[in-house]
Amino acid sequence: MSDPLKLMISSTVYGVEEVLDRAYTLLTAFGYEVIMSHKGTVPVVSTETAFDSCLAAVDKCDLFLGIIGPKYGSGKIGNDLSITHKEMLRAIELKKPRWFLAHDQVVFARRFLMDLGYPTKVEREALELKKGASTLGDLRVIDMYEDATLEKLPIAERQGNWVQKFDRTDDASVFITAQFSRYQELEQHLKEQFENVAQVKAQIRGTE
Repeated sequence: MSDPLKLMISSTVYGVEEVLDRAYTLLTAFGYEVIMSHKGTVPVVSTETAFDSCLAAVDKCDLFLGIIGPKYGSGKIGNDLSITHKEMLRAIELKKPRWFLAHDQVVFARRFLMDLGYPTKVEREALELKKGASTLGDLRVIDMYEDATLEKLPIAERQGNWVQKFDRTDDASVFITAQFSRYQELEQHLKEQFENVAQVKAQIRGTE
């Protein structure tokens, strides 16, 4: 694996610009090729929509970092999911090696609504934020958090469900440094995964 590992950062921009800028600086210094719409490094094809280009980037990345902030993001039509939400769901569906950060406001809002008797997405659908609400831009940021923690699965099956809470940029930077400064270790892990997949495919072909 001579090419740099492709690490995609999926996030809304508004409200977490400083976190994104710091993440980009750290990760490029560690040796990753960072794919981030905020920095304009998502490969764009003129025959694709922005949404298609973002999902294609998820498909092609080696590693995925999702940052869940208080704002839900753009790209949605009506009650459709935002581009960021769909990117995260695609990464989970593809079982990409993934990491998630969630802003403290999202975590607190979820716990507060649970205490008020709205513990699930279904119950929260009866609620509506006041126009111009400043704490959260959309209650679906809580859905994003629960998708990342794999709440729909039994606890024993929730592999890859760690979501790290952050409040300040420094908090996010500590997590990013701790997880991604291990470049060679992650590269070796991916190499072993690719070799295992190749072996399984060879075995399947041998039985056909």
